[in-house]
Amino acid sequence: MKKCLTILMFALFSSLAVHTSVASAQNESVIRFGVDASYPPFESKDASGKLVGLDIDLGNEICKRLHAQCVWVESDFDGMIPALKAKKIDGILSSFTATPQRAEQVAFSIKLFNTPARLVARKGSPLLPSVASLKGKTVGVEQGSTLETYAKTYWEPKGVTVVSYENQDLVYGDLISGRLDASLQDALEADSGFLKTSEGANFAFAGGAVNDAKILGSGAAIGLRKEDTALKARIDGAIKSMLKDGTYKKLEAKYFRFDIYGS
Repeated sequence: MKKCLTILMFALFSSLAVHTSVASAQNESVIRFGVDASYPPFESKDASGKLVGLDIDLGNEICKRLHAQCVWVESDFDGMIPALKAKKIDGILSSFTATPQRAEQVAFSIKLFNTPARLVARKGSPLLPSVASLKGKTVGVEQGSTLETYAKTYWEPKGVTVVSYENQDLVYGDLISGRLDASLQDALEADSGFLKTSEGANFAFAGGAVNDAKILGSGAAIGLRKEDTALKARIDGAIKSMLKDGTYKKLEAKYFRFDIYGS
């Protein structure tokens, strides 16, 4: 009888141990987000080398709500989708615009924010974001971005020289040196990450916003593998809860004095 009780108790404790182990593994799951840290105020590094920005805050909050460890994997922007497909990362969280073209390769979370694209040039420049104005000029874009696709689709075939760079810092470097006549990028990134800095003091927006739903999409989201439907559902739920309880507004207010989510 004692032997039977011993066996029963051993089985019970084993079952509890396995259950505890599984629960612990779930609570300690890891989400690896790919990021190109050259796009302040969304993603960049502070003086100590720490990743900072709205996307970083949003990603860390998502992981917190999912009881997961956030791991940030730095990469040039054009390497993000290949890294996702190769399972080197679990999601792309780097001002990643949801577009029909990208939707052929990846799935998207619900929207994180929506900001326009704009041209930047030296103050006093007569340039506008149009073929007529930019013909014969040189415009810098970040490699792998929707802005690169836009410029190469609409401008380059009609006489505008479009130069692609591995990251946005390199674009600004050549803009400052005079090797570029203008650059095309996210308007909020340009404003906070360049125009309001000492390096961008001699530059300004040139013309109005550039809009094109087909190429530029309608907002930034997290890029995910199409087969990871469970992860998408969990991330979408976390974003919705942040929007509902006011956490999104608090994080947004650290960087902007106006709404960037949109309707």
